[in-house]
Amino acid sequence: MFSFVARSANLSSVTVAATQSVANGSKALSPAVSINIERVLVPPPAQKLTTNSLTAGLPINPIRASVSIGGPSQVRFAHTDVSIPDFSAYRRSNLKDSSADNKSSAPSRQGFSYLIVGSGAVGGAYAAKTVVGEFVGSMSASADVLALAKIEVKLNDIPEGKNVTFKWRGKPLFIRHRTAEEIDTESKVDMSTLRDPQLDSDRAQRPEWLVLLGVCTHLGCVPIANSGEFGGYYCPCHGSHYDASGRIRKGPAPLNLEIPIHTFVDENTLVVG
Repeated sequence: MFSFVARSANLSSVTVAATQSVANGSKALSPAVSINIERVLVPPPAQKLTTNSLTAGLPINPIRASVSIGGPSQVRFAHTDVSIPDFSAYRRSNLKDSSADNKSSAPSRQGFSYLIVGSGAVGGAYAAKTVVGEFVGSMSASADVLALAKIEVKLNDIPEGKNVTFKWRGKPLFIRHRTAEEIDTESKVDMSTLRDPQLDSDRAQRPEWLVLLGVCTHLGCVPIANSGEFGGYYCPCHGSHYDASGRIRKGPAPLNLEIPIHTFVDENTLVVG
């Protein structure tokens, strides 16, 4: 907006001309309108899976074939430039000719194949034998265990009437040098009085030598030699009494003392195990 102010000439000495520019503050008659475009979703075509939908896709009118002079009636898609692969590089020298009879050279060719297969089978069997041997050997007892599996005892070091204790496989081993009186007494015991009946001759390979495991058959305590009511062994844990043949005579133990596997190598050498 422009404005102009003017006064008479009489007041010209105090007259001032002024110009002022003012921005247009008018508003629009109608507000701006935003247009939202709505997206139309088109559903995908339904798959033809029912009888009606499949039938609707069949041709209705009869099928007709037309032939014209200018148009071809047949089209051939065969190729005559296909190269036949040549396997001459893989053929044996006597079979490079494809028209040759392979029966004449079959024995020689089969012999070579059999030789290769047989050599591979022998090598595989030897390798399998080595692997299996190593695997089985790894599960066997080690050298230190085998060394402790058997012990050798010199019998001339054990005086008559004495009982010597050794350690065998982590268990106490009793070797008793019996006197003639002990042998005679144990051989006359009535079998009907025994809880675990065994003859003294069945428990001792040699009458004068008795080999036993020093483990009570009740709860595994170690009996005391030359003790008890029968002069053999006595278990201090629960009071089991054994005679000089290792047979249970009194107490809670159910069985006789165990006899390990042993062999008399000579008159003065015993091997246990």
